[in-house]
Amino acid sequence: MIYPFVELNDGTNIVYSEAKMVDGKEKVKVYMEKPDAEVGFRHATCWLPDYKWEDIYGFTDEEMNYLNGFVESTAHIIIRLARCGDFENAANY
Repeated sequence: MIYPFVELNDGTNIVYSEAKMVDGKEKVKVYMEKPDAEVGFRHATCWLPDYKWEDIYGFTDEEMNYLNGFVESTAHIIIRLARCGDFENAANY
């Protein structure tokens, strides 16, 4: 399941997956995409809690630095939400 997290001021949407066990370790997929008239969508994926980035397309180094900092500063929130499902269920977690 994928849940919406936030839309940044520049139009980048960030969503996250439910928490899953992969090789005995909890993982959460965080996916970013931004509409771009020239290329369709810019996108990137970050796996938490390892902060492993992959499938980066169209974002500049400056944009990736910003996105990395944003994910690092909100990872604890994303992981908690991923464990319980979404914002609606977070209060009961």
